Amino acid sequence: MGLSTRLLPPGRFRAFVVKEFRHILRDRRTLLILFGMPVAQVLLFGFVLTTEVKNAAIAVLDPSKDAASIGLTNRLVSSGYFQLEKHLESAADLEPAFRTGKIKMAVVFPPDFAKTLSEPTANNQPPIAPIQIIGDASDPNTATTLTNYASAIIAAWQQEHTRKLITHRSSLIATETRMRYNPEQKAVFNFVPGVMTLILMLVSAMMTSITIAREKEQGTMEVLLVSPLKPIQIILGKTTPYLVLSFVNAAVVVMLGMLVFGMPMNGSVLLLAIECVLYMFVALSLGIFISTRAKDQMTAMFMSALGLLMPTVLLSGFIFPRESMPVPLQVIGSAIPATWFNPVIKGIMIKGVGLEVLWKQTLILGGMALVFLGLSMRNFKDRLE
Repeated sequence: MGLSTRLLPPGRFRAFVVKEFRHILRDRRTLLILFGMPVAQVLLFGFVLTTEVKNAAIAVLDPSKDAASIGLTNRLVSSGYFQLEKHLESAADLEPAFRTGKIKMAVVFPPDFAKTLSEPTANNQPPIAPIQIIGDASDPNTATTLTNYASAIIAAWQQEHTRKLITHRSSLIATETRMRYNPEQKAVFNFVPGVMTLILMLVSAMMTSITIAREKEQGTMEVLLVSPLKPIQIILGKTTPYLVLSFVNAAVVVMLGMLVFGMPMNGSVLLLAIECVLYMFVALSLGIFISTRAKDQMTAMFMSALGLLMPTVLLSGFIFPRESMPVPLQVIGSAIPATWFNPVIKGIMIKGVGLEVLWKQTLILGGMALVFLGLSMRNFKDRLE
């Protein structure tokens, strides 16, 4: 018999392998990593990774309100790509609708749309009815996709219906596309706010959770827990350095975006700074909450990456439009702080809006900060008891 056979007999080796299988099958966390994560990632990426935009909110300005304009509006909505958010009364309503962020695109019909299509011009040329398509280019990728959808649908509708409107000649629909807030459709207008959101989440939440988990591993956290410091003082003391460093990172990203890539600053710098601090405080509270639940650094890193970093990239609307996601993923995305912070940055820097528009996002971020800070304090108190 060879040396390897004498050192590890077949029966003993089989028993060792069986023991390892049993150990793995009894460990729920290991099973979750082995089977749960691949299934979750396949489903998540399958539903999220798409350039198609569906159910985008649009507004329609239709002064004619005739059969042709109503029929074309219905064709746009029935395509599944658009969802009619509101009817506008005048061109003055366009700017407020875009500033609030409630619509992604607007379609503007001319007066007497059907009449223009059906009556020939004086020089016996085909009549031309102009339609204006206006996209919110603060997210240039989505705006380009939506305007292309609308142009294709209008062209198909024209081909099907204009011959029914006049008998001897074709009519033309001239679509004019405009991009509001970002006429050049620079991708950096979407890139800088998204990177800023990711960096602040990474530095604030992940680094905080790992640092506190490391102190728990080394036993120094127990010294703090029995010290005269109150739990709120420990939490604030741990978060203050990362709050300052995160704020410096945010300032660097904004300055680079403005000086190197030409990002505008149309809103209040002070309001942007306050919103950044609020978002960082939410991220820090999340990091502390994760650290109070994690037993070691690896667990904290795993929880931060799986629970914060991936959802921030995939579900917040930074890269992929949330309107195209299934409703359950949209609900999950609503619980992610970046979902509310990203439109705040774009609203202040690109659209120049103030707190009168961003109050809802601000209140939600403030509520998240209070909830996670309260949960973290309660976990600290439980450890003291």
